[in-house]
Amino acid sequence: VQLQASGGGLVQAGGSLRLSCAASGIIVSMNAIDWYRQAPGKQRELVATITSGGSTSYGDSVKGRFTVSRDHAKNTVYLQMNSLKSEDTGVYYCKTFVIRATGRSDYWGQGTQVTVSS
Repeated sequence: VQLQASGGGLVQAGGSLRLSCAASGIIVSMNAIDWYRQAPGKQRELVATITSGGSTSYGDSVKGRFTVSRDHAKNTVYLQMNSLKSEDTGVYYCKTFVIRATGRSDYWGQGTQVTVSS
């Protein structure tokens, strides 16, 4: 299983970015995918989740601004980020898990840097 996060960059406050998480070894429409972020000096926090059933949930700090979605044909999950704030700056990671007979395994993408300038 591999996750490839991309789409980060430098954007002004109030702007938008769309992050992508391309998956291999799993089918994104059959797995829950999380987006996390980690700001400098802070713990990694859960930003958004899309379940295998397509339900979505968001952290309080991004509700109403971020939208998680997926494209089955491209086997990719997206995080659309609007009305960006300086506090959204950080490294964004996508994550999934697989449960096998041997137990649960978590898989993380490599992270993509988002910098919001005020």
